[in-house]
Amino acid sequence: MPTTLSIPVAAARIRLPFPALVALFCLLWASAFSVAKLAIADCPPLLLLSARFLLAGLVMLGAAAAYGLALRPGRRDLLLFTALGIANQAVYLSLGYIGMRSISSGLAALIISANPVLAALAAALFLGERMSLKKLLGLIAGVGGVAFVVQNRLAGDADHVVGIVFAIGALVSLVVGTILFKRFAPAGSLWLGNAVQSLAAGLATLPFALSFERVGDIKPTWSLLLAMAYLVLMVSVFAYLLWFHMLNVSGATAASSYHFLMPPLGLLFGWLLLGEPVAAADLLGIVPVAFGIYLVTRPATPAHPAAAARPRWPRAATWLGQGRRFPPRPRLNVSARAHLVVAHDELRSGLR
Repeated sequence: MPTTLSIPVAAARIRLPFPALVALFCLLWASAFSVAKLAIADCPPLLLLSARFLLAGLVMLGAAAAYGLALRPGRRDLLLFTALGIANQAVYLSLGYIGMRSISSGLAALIISANPVLAALAAALFLGERMSLKKLLGLIAGVGGVAFVVQNRLAGDADHVVGIVFAIGALVSLVVGTILFKRFAPAGSLWLGNAVQSLAAGLATLPFALSFERVGDIKPTWSLLLAMAYLVLMVSVFAYLLWFHMLNVSGATAASSYHFLMPPLGLLFGWLLLGEPVAAADLLGIVPVAFGIYLVTRPATPAHPAAAARPRWPRAATWLGQGRRFPPRPRLNVSARAHLVVAHDELRSGLR
């Protein structure tokens, strides 16, 4: 899942209503798990990811050159994009793809969709962000829902514990990438930043793929070709651009507030594309997970406009403690006094 970074969306104009953008992004992101599960049936996971990362990086690098964008990021941004590509793509997806060899794509989507919940906890621990009661309740609900589904899957022998461990590792890697984004916030071209991340992920994954997997195990089928094209063009390129376009037009909080749709969509695509069974316990566990994500990512209630407009004057204790006299009262003419009286009455009525 992409993380929240405010990067200017250069040359990426998408003219659709915001609800349509949200629906399209959720469908693309949630379907990626099932499509990846289809692809790894014909290709070892690390070889598949290496090819996906490198192809996506080359496509976006070519797009950046075609739009005439600068292809020389600063040293700091280059290092940050490289680190983020390794954490948010190479490690995260490698662990996730390996895990999906022994668990369903729907369960993998459910576990990894808890990213906003754990990211809120990590932000409170490492970035000093406030852990409100609403976020705490969301954290408890999200983690509890995932634990409930995992426990029932293990009891029914539908999924293997090793795959679940790999999926949890993928979730942790994604949370680490999210915190890195929030902490260092690299800037620059959207196309170039995404290209650097994908190329870094591909170059980091390729040695492991060639060491532990065999190219001869690849089965050149049409389903593999179509899945690869979908993952490269629609997920790695288009969905990523769509995400940052949503951030650009709505802000991080509003864009993230729809992540609660991911768990049910992940199970839905697993059922539609792969025929994965969905038990009643899965549907029951989805509810607290989706609710927890909603609580964590829901926009904060804005302050009352009248209260926000209240003038802030120096406190008497501050001025007296410093041995200063109060500032002189401004002299107002009759018109100004009348306006001040009206504003004061409106303020008092708004605060009742």
